[in-house]
Amino acid sequence: GRLVDYSAVGKSLKQNGAHFVVAADPLALVAAKPPSEFGADIVIGSMQRFGVPMWFGGPSAAYLATSKKQVRRMPGRIIGESIDRLGNPAYRLTLQTREQHIRLDKATSNVCTAQVLLANMAGMFAVYHRKDGLQRIAKRVHGLAQLCASEAGKAGMAVTNTEGFFDVVAIDVSPKSAAAVVEELQAKKLNLRALNNSVLMNLDETHLETDVHCVIDALKAAGVGGGSATSAASIQVNGEMPASFARTGPFLEQKIFNSITSETEMMRYMHTLQLKDLALDKSMISLGSCTMKLNSVSSLAPCSWPEVGNMHPFAPSSQTAGYRELLESLEKYLNSCTGFDACSLQPTSGASGEYAGLLVIRKYQEAQGQGHRNVCIIPRSAHGTNPASAAMCDMEIKWIDDSTGMDLQEFKALCHEYKDRLSCLMVTYPSTRAFFEDNIQEICATVHECGGQVYMDGANMNAQLGLTSPGMIGADVCHLNLHKTFSIPHGGGGPGLGPICVRKHLAPHLQGHCVVNPSSAGSDPAGAVSAAPWGQAGIACVPWMFCTMLGKQGVLDSARYAILNANYMKARLEPHFDIVATNKNNRCSHEFIMDFSTIRKNTGIVEEDIAKRLQDYGFHAPTMSWPVPHSLMVEPTESEDKGELDRFCDAMILIRKEIQKIESGEWSTEDNPLKHAPHTQTEVCATEWTHPYTREEAAFPAPWTLKRGKFWPTVARVDNSLGDRKLKLRLEE
Repeated sequence: GRLVDYSAVGKSLKQNGAHFVVAADPLALVAAKPPSEFGADIVIGSMQRFGVPMWFGGPSAAYLATSKKQVRRMPGRIIGESIDRLGNPAYRLTLQTREQHIRLDKATSNVCTAQVLLANMAGMFAVYHRKDGLQRIAKRVHGLAQLCASEAGKAGMAVTNTEGFFDVVAIDVSPKSAAAVVEELQAKKLNLRALNNSVLMNLDETHLETDVHCVIDALKAAGVGGGSATSAASIQVNGEMPASFARTGPFLEQKIFNSITSETEMMRYMHTLQLKDLALDKSMISLGSCTMKLNSVSSLAPCSWPEVGNMHPFAPSSQTAGYRELLESLEKYLNSCTGFDACSLQPTSGASGEYAGLLVIRKYQEAQGQGHRNVCIIPRSAHGTNPASAAMCDMEIKWIDDSTGMDLQEFKALCHEYKDRLSCLMVTYPSTRAFFEDNIQEICATVHECGGQVYMDGANMNAQLGLTSPGMIGADVCHLNLHKTFSIPHGGGGPGLGPICVRKHLAPHLQGHCVVNPSSAGSDPAGAVSAAPWGQAGIACVPWMFCTMLGKQGVLDSARYAILNANYMKARLEPHFDIVATNKNNRCSHEFIMDFSTIRKNTGIVEEDIAKRLQDYGFHAPTMSWPVPHSLMVEPTESEDKGELDRFCDAMILIRKEIQKIESGEWSTEDNPLKHAPHTQTEVCATEWTHPYTREEAAFPAPWTLKRGKFWPTVARVDNSLGDRKLKLRLEE
């Protein structure tokens, strides 16, 4: 818990061309000097202190802050400002060309999402408390730490740091054993940390002065201290940081962090933000390969229970039996669904699961004396995180085309060419081209014949549930996106859970942890991929509820209805749009792809125009331009009824008729409702209207936009290239 002035370190690193990375608690930075003032280039940390439950280790948002000159090398998603078609400011994800789907194995990292839901929780914590409220909280926390140190000093205890600290108090308990003292206090329902010969206490704003006195009394009863007062007794309890560490510069100057003074206004502000989102409460979200299914209230309810939210990941095992039973039973559910033998819940996302699975494969091969195997075969349609994760594991990537399914002879030739170095195949099943590979079992068998392992990307597991499994097709390890298939909310990108399931021979290498080893940890584990033993354990109750409530038949029906819905929509839209190759029976999996290359060539209408026009019809756009250029990939999930499927299909058919008006010359190629979509309320209600199509055609193109309520986009078409050329990443209002 020490605060240290690293100015000399920062200066020395800079003189030698090195970068300086500092981990910092954001609540401490409310009161303490920011790392930028002593030369830090990058600051990282967790936002859990900003109102997010502990949740047995997660989820919580992390932050990575750096200077603008480093921004093009940053992983993950970055929000930037541009302008829309009408010249108004608009926010967007900026610099996306540096991400995995574009740069593949050359990407900055395999981080493809952000903990958006948790970041918003932390952001709302700051909005609600305001800058002055955060300062009061920080002052209270530091004051409690001062009180604890002072009272310990008065009781004759040796406080190891009496000057530079914020919220942690360390007491040397020598000659007693720190572990023995901690165990004795646990019996009194007081959890402290043992570190070397000291016990550590961490204070926060929920603690009271009585809590501090209770801990000091318990330490005295355990035989700590008891002599004359130590130097800590003179610590002044005023909540003020030492001048050498105190923050003096401005922060959180924006209006939103200094204006809301009532919970009523906070509610209105949050509702205003909600109205900007075209979310599942307004529309089917048909994002292909994203599985945006319903997140039921009953599944989510346990996340708010104090028993789930208020558990520390390193709490004594005697206090976590129920939590561990839930997690271990979820592992059994997932093993059953995948046909595998063991499961680790530690990975926190799909990309994290990929990395964890590849680490297990590498560890297994090293144990077999095959550590030289480093070739990874990846189909061209793979998610961009696949090659990025393989690159992080120092693998040599070999690509194979699978646009109409993998050519078996070409695949076998590739495997045999590298049979002495083949580490693994990374394959998505069903393929991201939206069909089941007919030869998948032979493909897996070929990899095994050549000494490799099969990693199955579980992104499309919603099409497998109960019908087939990774184990049945011959895979050795897979990750599961529990934030897709098993109903955890995406939250705009997170939180996720990306556990891996493996066959028996890989189980000895499942991830462990240096503080608390999960029961799934192997005897020769690969490196940990999360700071917490069970990753984001706090949301594991969601997939547990999903599996428990649905049961065997319900889980099976999820896949059956998902595949049925996709094939129904494909059949309705096939007469109007080009559908990318399906299987030999002209069937898709749980999603399908519409190719607009011909429309683009004949009319200049591109996939983005159609995606934006869908907003005017009240629909969220499908996945755009991936894995096929100039396409939309549609995944309806099992959550939608036939009425919603038909409305989406009707919207697409009406858009096709609008395109025909462009083809016929009735509308120009530049001034038509697709090129100008989406249409905002401001534009539609303006006095002046110069377009050749009517306001009704622009904003109310289908009857349900009146009957079901109109979704009004708050910005028009955004200028993406401007936002990338002229980076504006800071809110200035």
